[in-house]
Amino acid sequence: MTETAATWDILARLVAFETLTDGPNLGLIDYVEATLRACGAEVARFAAPCGERAGLFARLGPALPGGVVLSAHSDVVPAASQTWTRPPFRLTREGDRLYGRGTTDMKGALAAMIAAFVRAKDAPRPGGGLNAPLMLALTYDEEIGCQGMAAMAPWLAPRVAGACAALVGEPTSLAVATAHKGKRAWRADFRGQAGHSALAPGYVSALHMGADFLGALRALQDDLATPGDTTIAYPTVHVGTFQAGDALNLVPETAEMAFELRTRAAHDAHAIANQIAQAAQQVETRYRARFPAARVTLTPGAAYPALAIAADHPVVTRACAWAAGAAPAEKTITVPFGTEAGFFAQMGLPTVVCGPGSMAEAGHQPDEFVPCADLAAMDRLLDRILDDLRA
Repeated sequence: MTETAATWDILARLVAFETLTDGPNLGLIDYVEATLRACGAEVARFAAPCGERAGLFARLGPALPGGVVLSAHSDVVPAASQTWTRPPFRLTREGDRLYGRGTTDMKGALAAMIAAFVRAKDAPRPGGGLNAPLMLALTYDEEIGCQGMAAMAPWLAPRVAGACAALVGEPTSLAVATAHKGKRAWRADFRGQAGHSALAPGYVSALHMGADFLGALRALQDDLATPGDTTIAYPTVHVGTFQAGDALNLVPETAEMAFELRTRAAHDAHAIANQIAQAAQQVETRYRARFPAARVTLTPGAAYPALAIAADHPVVTRACAWAAGAAPAEKTITVPFGTEAGFFAQMGLPTVVCGPGSMAEAGHQPDEFVPCADLAAMDRLLDRILDDLRA
């Protein structure tokens, strides 16, 4: 079986596992663990508190400082609400594309990573002939703010300590990404005073409180924006949901809002978060003058750190060499979406993002696909990593 065929076969198995975010993934974890153990890798499993999901860490080669950590997540976004023309959980090849949920985000990269362990196993010398370890960190619940990685990070940190580099296989069309924004999310709860709508001016509407806070967030976004910046390199404040009210003739007593802040590593995220908290306090104070029980409560949600590594860092140079020939891999890029890379950077590992597929073209979309050429390029990239680890 050729390298590409082996990766496709593994990808077909991975796609068949319906590992939706916040749902079970143990079937996939069992398969990955068994496959890696058969390669001679040491494997440890991290059980999620719910008992229905797990992550894992694997190492092949000597237990020495050095080596490369490959990073992937097991979960995928739902397909049920989308209109697919192909079965989402069965790998389908048409022309130069492989279709299926997760092929781009990011089971394609995971399949190539597992296949690299299999190729290392088949090397003439024991342990794949590796003089430094090849490692895999596989997480869960990445699609809801990297919650699985946040839970696993303290467990992973001592296992990857001393590694020379980490490569996160999120889709970049094999370009080497050196930066992305981090994210903080919150839920805002508003409590007002219920009453009949005919007497609405005499009560405090939680919906109105929320609308005032929304206005404050929009004003903050205007202050943070850089006119003419089409790359949106500046911090962004986004409100995703706002819910209030049960009937037209009832003044809403409660309202709820979900919002987020995304910042680059160079931004002062803490200072912006303080501005948000102050805006919430100002809204509450204004309404409490009329109704002492009025409240605005902010509850932190999922969060992940930004990534920033210098374009001239030696690991970036190495990564560009690993990805050589997979256009546009000769240059570095930044990506607009978040990944787990910032967690590895916080563990002290020089980290880049590089993987098959395009988030803009296929990620989270119906009929998600990964180009066959990208998977072949990922196989070549991982072969170069294996060569480095054997040197």
